[in-house]
Amino acid sequence: MRGLRPYGGVRHVPSTIVRLFGAFALIGAFVLVGSAPARAGDNTFVEVTPNSVQAGSRVHLRASCDNANNRQAEVTSDAFPRVSLRPDNGFLTGEATVPGNKPAGDYPVHLRCNNGQTASTTLTVLNMEQPTKGPATGGGGTAGRSTGSVLLLGGAATVAAAVVFGLVSSRRRAGGS
Repeated sequence: MRGLRPYGGVRHVPSTIVRLFGAFALIGAFVLVGSAPARAGDNTFVEVTPNSVQAGSRVHLRASCDNANNRQAEVTSDAFPRVSLRPDNGFLTGEATVPGNKPAGDYPVHLRCNNGQTASTTLTVLNMEQPTKGPATGGGGTAGRSTGSVLLLGGAATVAAAVVFGLVSSRRRAGGS
């Protein structure tokens, strides 16, 4: 085989292939390091999910207080009551419910860490009216009552006519043979 040289019963891979493999491995390592997600504790932040909600809905809070994610932190906002965030898998998490009568608008959400660091984000509260009944799109509810029974009788008559026609046709074929 070309390019492979026997050495003590073991065949060696040409150095060009080894260099190419090494180059691809190095590029792959840079890609993996460059695309790694940020670790908890690298900075201070607060997130509200979802960041736009209907009044009366529940939101999830997630935060980081740099190296103090093993202690509780506090989140305040005019959109919901004060929340204590607790350590959870390297982050601080909690939940809050926006009161149903909260006016629509943008509300700042403030994180205060035990180490003195702070962060803020915004929660948008929507207050869309909920319909009391579905839209009047028809769907049979506005059709007259006699229409359904006429269609039912017409369908039954069509099926009966098809059966009679089939029986008459089969008797003619059987008698004509």
